[in-house]
Amino acid sequence: MPHHPPTIIVVHRRENRSKCSVEPLRERNEFLFWTYPDDGPESLEGYVRLGIGGPLISEADRNSGLLVIDGTWRLAERMEKKYAHLPVRSLPPCQTAYPRVSKIFDDPAAGLATIEAIHLAYHLLGRDTATLLDHYRWRDEFLQKNAELFQPKSSVPISED
Repeated sequence: MPHHPPTIIVVHRRENRSKCSVEPLRERNEFLFWTYPDDGPESLEGYVRLGIGGPLISEADRNSGLLVIDGTWRLAERMEKKYAHLPVRSLPPCQTAYPRVSKIFDDPAAGLATIEAIHLAYHLLGRDTATLLDHYRWRDEFLQKNAELFQPKSSVPISED
């Protein structure tokens, strides 16, 4: 398997950790957590940022590190400015299973829970997703809503003419 840098998840200091979909990933070696506005000691060279409005994440990004911003949409907009120097990679359309409850702000139509975005990005990059959603309450609904996206990449049978 190709080596890639750990995924960095930047969590806003005001984010409610008890409601945070990526909290269980803190125990895993392949994830680093930074608390916004502070950065960790790691270099961001070779990283791309998951976001909205960039080219779709692709095979060319396979060995890149991922930086993922975790906060409410309102807070995430502010956080993105700090990491604007990183190339943005978007995800294909996908339906969230996370129940949205904001009565003040509209969430973007393409918005996903952070764990959903990481799972989809890892799937598209060919990285291991086997246990990413183990602690995600809406795992089954998310996978069911997006079953077509998560089909294994099919190989074309070779004709025996």
